[in-house]
Amino acid sequence: MSRRGTIEKRTAKSDPIYRNRLVNMLVNRILKRGKKSLAYQIIYQALKMIHQKKETNPLPVLRQAIRRVTPYIGVKARRVKGSTRQVPFEIGSKQGKVLAIRWLLGAARKRPGQNMAFNLSSELMDAAKGSGGAIRKKEETHRMAEANRAFAHFRR
Repeated sequence: MSRRGTIEKRTAKSDPIYRNRLVNMLVNRILKRGKKSLAYQIIYQALKMIHQKKETNPLPVLRQAIRRVTPYIGVKARRVKGSTRQVPFEIGSKQGKVLAIRWLLGAARKRPGQNMAFNLSSELMDAAKGSGGAIRKKEETHRMAEANRAFAHFRR
């Protein structure tokens, strides 16, 4: 226990244009070498591209993509009697959202060709439809957890 008192929970700030915390979380994850203005430019360009293609507000597409990619079960490596086992465990909603954002950005970075804004907008639209690299990553994680269900009793 801390002797200096309790720490207040910090709430995530919202971005200046859309007033959305999810967009700000995305900006903070895409950030490279502290260039936040560039990260904002990339995100806003991607959302603008989604708006042009869909002719609707891009925030529901972003929410749908993150909801579809969010995992609810994962695996952790545990040492049990000298061997390492992949033990399945449940993922909370906050951690699931963080993983979903990480996987979406990773899949967008792996896409060949165009600039990051175009790749991100394509990945978000694909994820909202239920396809794409981030969805594959979620399915792979769930498959691994299902395969190692026998080791669930090693969970702490």
